[in-house]
Amino acid sequence: MKKWLWGLAAVVLLAGIGFFGIAPPIVEAGMNKVEPAPLPRVTEQTRALHASLQIADMHGDTLLWRRSLLDRAARGQIDLPRLIEGNVALQIFSSVTKTPKGQNYDANGGDTDNITMLTVAQLQPVRTWSSLLQRSLWHAEKLDRAARASEGKLRVIRTPQELDQLLADRAAGKKVVGGMLSIEGLQDMEGRLGNLDRLHDAGFRMAGLAHFFDNDVAGSMHGVKKGGLTPLGVQVVRRMETLGMIVDIAHASHQSVAEILKMARRPVVSSHGGVQATCKVNRNLTDDEIRGVAKTGGVVGIGYWDAAICSTAPEAVARAIQHVRDLVGIDHVGLGSDFDGAVTTGFDSAQLIAVTQALVDRGFSPDEIRKVMGGNALRLIRAGIAPGRP
Repeated sequence: MKKWLWGLAAVVLLAGIGFFGIAPPIVEAGMNKVEPAPLPRVTEQTRALHASLQIADMHGDTLLWRRSLLDRAARGQIDLPRLIEGNVALQIFSSVTKTPKGQNYDANGGDTDNITMLTVAQLQPVRTWSSLLQRSLWHAEKLDRAARASEGKLRVIRTPQELDQLLADRAAGKKVVGGMLSIEGLQDMEGRLGNLDRLHDAGFRMAGLAHFFDNDVAGSMHGVKKGGLTPLGVQVVRRMETLGMIVDIAHASHQSVAEILKMARRPVVSSHGGVQATCKVNRNLTDDEIRGVAKTGGVVGIGYWDAAICSTAPEAVARAIQHVRDLVGIDHVGLGSDFDGAVTTGFDSAQLIAVTQALVDRGFSPDEIRKVMGGNALRLIRAGIAPGRP
């Protein structure tokens, strides 16, 4: 009997080591992949231009995964050493709290969840196992802890003044990176408008209303009903504008997008995605939606994965950017990688110079490239995170 019990204990121990220790990094390595794409030859002139840029990426999902932001990883697409190498000034880190099983771009219900198992396997605090709100608050804690341990190289950005100081220090030659918090789907409000204030207090300064399923705030482009804003959703948009939280239309249904654009009093973003003119996927924006974003003074963030640009090559990123520029002007397009968002890309955050070169190769001027690579997003963010009028 004792041998049997010892054997059972050994099996349980090995299973625990596999589930809690081995499985999470293996799962992530299979979901956040870099499969090298053809990269353009980088000229010395482009190297000099790239080194002078203030680059901003409007969407990365790194906080979902159990690995250090401060150490260079052999998996994934973002960490602080690679952000510094890529010359990134501001990385927006999104909080993913729930995704449906069998996730797809066409139709998903909200009755299943992949993230719960991940929170357990990653040994996150027990409070995160059953609460979407607590998952986001944990992500905010993770970013704060990383910043405190970074010896000043990573700063959490919550105010326009903090952003200004970051950019001034970088202009003076300091190797520093800002991190700002966003939310991928406001299901983490758990149906309570007051929780939006809690999220803002925790540092969140941007939010998408829906992710891969319809929720109690808005319909999703990938939901079952794909409806518009709910009464709570209308309250949420108004409260976000008052607090100083930027409204993100990425993943929202076409009806929700139309309703958000109609009621918006402040600039909105599409933080990450593509455009249907260069990659006809329902995930991507129509020309009318691009015009609507621009009309608010907003910015469209172009992603780097296949469903966003129908490729993973930097040239395809530049082609989508060029379409937005030609349609509504250079002031309304930027970068939205979706790095570490369960996507395969052709390069990582250390290799962003390839995008700069692709823009040069398409005839973009240095001033246009400064706007695309970060100037537009930084301008919008600085204004958008300041509290607005009720």
